Amino acid sequence: MDALKLISDASLKAEAPSIQVGETVKVHVKIREGERERIQVFEGTIIAIKGSGISQTFTVRRVSYGVGIERVFPVHSPNVAKVEHIRYGKVRRSKLYYLRDRVGKAAKVKEKLG
Repeated sequence: MDALKLISDASLKAEAPSIQVGETVKVHVKIREGERERIQVFEGTIIAIKGSGISQTFTVRRVSYGVGIERVFPVHSPNVAKVEHIRYGKVRRSKLYYLRDRVGKAAKVKEKLG
């Protein structure tokens, strides 16, 4: 058990992004196409954070051309280059799955002021 903990501690990012549910973020993801590597940006609202330690993930949702898209990103993955904060949301829940059923302006999260 100690060997497993040592391996997981070694692969943790030194500066993991500080994220919270309700924030609107831009996630910069490394995409490999053959031998080339590029950065792709995925912008959306964080609707869930799950797990802890090396297995911690966060789910980002956005609506593109009228279709809702959700992607799950590991916090400590080397493929996640960086996470930029756009807006800080005012929420009272840890999971925002109810946004899946909302359409238009009702699917927005209020911005936290101050």
